[in-house]
Amino acid sequence: MNHQKYDLPAVLGGTAAVTLDHSVTNTWPDLDQTDENAVVQIIRDGNISTHQVIRELEKDYASFTGRSYALAHNNGTSALLAAFQSIGLMPGDEVLVPSATFWASVLPMLWIGAVPVFCESEPERMGIDPVDLERKITPKSRAIVVVHLWGLPSKMTEIFKIAKKYDLKIIEDASHAHGASWRGRPCGSLGDVSVFSLQGDKLAPAGEGGILLCDNYDYYEKAVCLGDITRIIELQTPARRFAATSFGIKTRIAPLSAAIGRNQLKHLKEHNELRNKNITYLSSKLEKLGFDTFLPPSHVQRVYFEFLIRYAEKKCTVLPIEKLVGALNREGCRVGAPRYPLLHKQPFFTEGAFKDILRLPSGADLPSYSDCFLPSTEAANKTLLKLPSFPGPDNGILDQYVHAFEKIMSYANEISKVTIEND
Repeated sequence: MNHQKYDLPAVLGGTAAVTLDHSVTNTWPDLDQTDENAVVQIIRDGNISTHQVIRELEKDYASFTGRSYALAHNNGTSALLAAFQSIGLMPGDEVLVPSATFWASVLPMLWIGAVPVFCESEPERMGIDPVDLERKITPKSRAIVVVHLWGLPSKMTEIFKIAKKYDLKIIEDASHAHGASWRGRPCGSLGDVSVFSLQGDKLAPAGEGGILLCDNYDYYEKAVCLGDITRIIELQTPARRFAATSFGIKTRIAPLSAAIGRNQLKHLKEHNELRNKNITYLSSKLEKLGFDTFLPPSHVQRVYFEFLIRYAEKKCTVLPIEKLVGALNREGCRVGAPRYPLLHKQPFFTEGAFKDILRLPSGADLPSYSDCFLPSTEAANKTLLKLPSFPGPDNGILDQYVHAFEKIMSYANEISKVTIEND
């Protein structure tokens, strides 16, 4: 790239490209008077524990995804625990999981004795790799956890085929994917049991909250018995006998959170459209500079819980990724590594701390993660850059980001020779 047409980068003594206020375009969640009104109404009604708004939120999500049953939880982690419980996992059962995800996609299963088996991420969408997944299936395998990472739906065609072939259940963690779809089917409708998180960073936030979705009444019933004691008495099966005790966990969402979550779901489409517009524009510019922005295939409608891009050093430049990040941040950008450290490399697994939770029967083989190696995932993770997700109106900052990237890439050779200290 001919750098004579660009200003000198800040790291080489020039002026920073990004000078506009990030908060205009990058403040999230977007809460307004309608959210305040929804919360105030709950307070005025006086029922801040079991308000009808919880049922209304569930109906909204059932309609949103086309599912038969929805059960609100106090957070996505609780909803995932209920999902693992609902499909009947037993101690020692193996569940095939990705490593590149938030810990809640995996850890709750340990509390019911299920064993995570970490799989590679495929390179096109960074979801669980169907090839590695099938390679790691054993007679103990019972389920697959699918995470639509950053809002990009996973390779469901291949995953559905494998699940059917080996009689495996699918737990769909759609926490990043409110509003995304695969072949016209909304995320949240693709698993035997599906879960959304409504945590404050999510695309339809409630502050804290989670939704479990399914079409199988037995799964719904087991989730109710696990964590919603007030709902058990309503069951039309012998499970009503557990109404006095439940199964010992309370996971009901708070009505104040449900009110916010319901209102935010109403605004999801417009919020996603603005965020997608911003990131699609920026992606088109970065693709021309040699970055992979994970543009979706034609049968997938993605959303952007987060905006990550891939930096292929061999194709782009000799500039190491650490210096690229440092130089971009000197330009005023906010660029960094992926949010989630790879789970299979965390001390909880490698040092055996998981055994304090996973209490298998005496004589059962305990898994060992100290030698777990996912070379493709580990290599890919080192090439990823996390940018802001730009959920708000563009005040001109997107073009400033483009200019910053153009400057750095055009002066890559010069930048590679300087020392960049971390701020």
